[in-house]
Amino acid sequence: MAAEQPSRTVSRHPPAHSAPPAPLTARATAWLGWILFVSIIMLSAGLITIVQGLVALLDDDFYVTASTGLAVEVSYTAWGIALLVLGVALVAGAYGVLTGYGWGRTVGVLAAAINALVNLGFAAAYPQWTVLVVAFDVIAIYALVVHGGAAKALRTGRTPR
Repeated sequence: MAAEQPSRTVSRHPPAHSAPPAPLTARATAWLGWILFVSIIMLSAGLITIVQGLVALLDDDFYVTASTGLAVEVSYTAWGIALLVLGVALVAGAYGVLTGYGWGRTVGVLAAAINALVNLGFAAAYPQWTVLVVAFDVIAIYALVVHGGAAKALRTGRTPR
């Protein structure tokens, strides 16, 4: 008579230690570096926009032109509030992109596009900041739209498809 073999039960639980995620490819790592750079650009644009908003709220005399000389005639208080909100949205989007969440990409693109348009309306007041912030916004929009999917690797540790 054949010896009975003990029956094996298959556990549905994963092992206590799982294999590390697959290493990132060179291509994925290059785009990941670009996405990290863009999240820093978005963070910088957001911080500059927050400073612009605070200055607009606290010191109307700082700017080159009166609020009536802007592309859209509103008070500097209204501009300051709008810039503060957009700055916070850009910082939040930068955090989302930096941590690899899809909502960060969406918030980043929308906030950067609106921020660029708002800053173009604010150009007469302080042209240097406007050029810098709009340039940062355009770079962020391009990178997030074209290569934003690579940011998922930051969260999962796996190569994006």
